Amino acid sequence: MTGRRRTRSTFLPIITRSALARSTRAGVRAMAAMVACTSLAAGCGVVPGVTGGAGDDTITVMTWAPLETGATNKPGMPALALAYARHVNAQGGIDGRKIKVLICNDHNDSVDAAKCARRAVKEDVVAVVGSYSQYADSFFPVLEGAGIPYIGGYGVTNDEFTSPLSYPVNGGQPALLAGLGKELAAGCGPVVLVRPDTIAGDELPTLINSGLKAGGHENTDDLHAAEDATEYSARSEEALERATADPAERGCVVPALGDRTSTFMDSFRRARLDYPEVRTGTVLGSVDQTVIDASGGRSGPYEGAYITGWYPVETDERWDGMKRVIREQAFADTRIDPADAGVQTTWIAYTVFRAVVEAIDDGEEVTASTVRRTLDDGIEVSTGGLTPTLRWRFQDRLASVGFPRLVNADVTLQVVRDGRLVAAREGFVDVTRTLEGAEVG
Repeated sequence: MTGRRRTRSTFLPIITRSALARSTRAGVRAMAAMVACTSLAAGCGVVPGVTGGAGDDTITVMTWAPLETGATNKPGMPALALAYARHVNAQGGIDGRKIKVLICNDHNDSVDAAKCARRAVKEDVVAVVGSYSQYADSFFPVLEGAGIPYIGGYGVTNDEFTSPLSYPVNGGQPALLAGLGKELAAGCGPVVLVRPDTIAGDELPTLINSGLKAGGHENTDDLHAAEDATEYSARSEEALERATADPAERGCVVPALGDRTSTFMDSFRRARLDYPEVRTGTVLGSVDQTVIDASGGRSGPYEGAYITGWYPVETDERWDGMKRVIREQAFADTRIDPADAGVQTTWIAYTVFRAVVEAIDDGEEVTASTVRRTLDDGIEVSTGGLTPTLRWRFQDRLASVGFPRLVNADVTLQVVRDGRLVAAREGFVDVTRTLEGAEVG
């Protein structure tokens, strides 16, 4: 194994400083952020948004995501944002206020992520809604300096659960891994976690172990792998050998390699022929129905796999409202897949934003400040059962393990049956207590 790569963290080590300390740091860097916001470098990747009309009553927001890159791409998130704005504006806006959505491409690049944030400041957006970026260290200082709230990010960075201006709608990777570990504890012998050999990857065993421990299981067998490999034959063989070390037990393999999970499973499919009894599990975001279909459906490597997600499965009737908007406003837009977790997160984020705007008095201007104040004053937002009722406090229960802004630790348990991703059990599983037992960092 070559030396460890310090790659951009998907999840940084969980911090132990208080949210108050974080707020103080945000204030210190506010001056630098405001200076940086006075100019906007060319090439931010912004394309025209939509607006239902001009005038003082128009509310400007931004949604950003990586587009047309060689790594992670989330085109459905901005596409859904535009469709949502068309839907709202066609109905006269939110309490008569039309929405203008600006789209920015962060190109999976820290510099462009900062450019998107500076664009948001220059355009005087009232919030960044339903977005995805791995570069929180680049965009949060700018948003914090300008006081712009970040509503419903994908949950891909640790800062989304620590920044006082972040209002997440799901529990990110911590909740998914804890939930998966708890589920696998009941039906697996040895659990082999295949994860990146990076600083960020170091945190994953502790998160899944918190779930395994809650289920009375031993810790995972931690197997490192290169995060940028083009094939994983050797690691697949090793994972299978470790999972079957005890012939009397049925082992499980859990690939947690992000965008490389499918690459691993392609190698794993071939190596698994000699180990048919081994089961698999992973988390939504690494795998969705599109990936399952592309890998062979019921004859593919995901058949029988347990997968944890944040929300109900796409076939659940609670998604009917989102699907109706897609049909009416973006029927021919192939970028929008209603089964995509990014699209679903964007829908929920805009649901939150609409509730916030409706809660602001008619005579009061909708600004970043009034949006943030409404959120901080304890507004409770119902998402129609797609999540528990959402409410953000200065510090929530998981502040003790470094996640003061994590307010929704519910996950859903899904399984691949006959090539389709279906609910493994009804309802949500709350992993708050499981995460409270995690000792990370």
